Amino acid sequence: MSRMSSIQAPVAEELKSFQGHFKAAMRTDVMLLDRITRYIIKRKGKQMRPLFVFLTARAVAEGSEPLGERSHVAASLIELLHTATLVHDDVVDESPLRRGFFSIQALWKKKVAVLVGDYLLSRGLLMAVDREAYDLLKITSEAVRQMSEGELLQIEKARRLDITEEVYFDIIQRKTASLIAACCACGAASVGRDEETVERMRRFGELVGLAFQIKDDLLDLGEGERIGKPTGGDIRERKMTLPLIHTLQMADASQRRRIIRLVKYRNQESAAVQEVMDAILKGPGMDYSRRKMTELTAEALALLEPFSASPAKAALQDLVEFTIQRKR
Repeated sequence: MSRMSSIQAPVAEELKSFQGHFKAAMRTDVMLLDRITRYIIKRKGKQMRPLFVFLTARAVAEGSEPLGERSHVAASLIELLHTATLVHDDVVDESPLRRGFFSIQALWKKKVAVLVGDYLLSRGLLMAVDREAYDLLKITSEAVRQMSEGELLQIEKARRLDITEEVYFDIIQRKTASLIAACCACGAASVGRDEETVERMRRFGELVGLAFQIKDDLLDLGEGERIGKPTGGDIRERKMTLPLIHTLQMADASQRRRIIRLVKYRNQESAAVQEVMDAILKGPGMDYSRRKMTELTAEALALLEPFSASPAKAALQDLVEFTIQRKR
């Protein structure tokens, strides 16, 4: 059994039935839209976010009864909103690929992609309203708000390349960590846990999301294997990642000016991108980022200590470790 299969085992039945829930949530009688949604379903990845929802629900639930409809609503709602944001992100970034497959905007053009994203967003909202899952809707709507703010904050700061470590964490908390936080909060809320437990799991997911993004920063610099995304992409997009921020912080004034000029004005030149990457790889930024990632992971795992030992809790712990040990 693979490591991911072992992680999924405690909620294997839920994940299997989730496929049907998710397909039903995207059903439409518009032929073009139906073809696109079937394409989306076919190229779905490991479905990490529904996995976080189900494992959290199972780990914090009192008793061993099968997870109810609310947990499936939570997972489907999260996945619909997440998919909508990915479709829109590819339009904003003009990205031709998503997980090694052609993006929606590359196959059906930007106008169609924007409308598909809007449709997925509306389907998620309506599903929550139809089932009167207003607490889940509030959690996920807050995540979408933060994700939008994070994207805009990153665009604003990228123009001047004046991102400090504090601002970096503010951006990734909103842009990346907020959705994983919503997964875990929705998982706890879906099984009727109290506000304190829901908040504990929200914070757990947030910490995992921060560690997840730092791992992405490291992967983009060549640590691991990226499919459909060459290393150095963050530099080309003028994204200030933690390894780069720390490298600039520790560099002397001359080197700092040199790196900033390269990122700001020559970020589409392969030689310039490689020079910036070399500066980061030879400097202290990589090790510093790994330490930060490890600290965040330890803080997240500590939040799980109050819950009773169970296969779901063990799998959730292993999933956290998996996110920072992944190779792509």
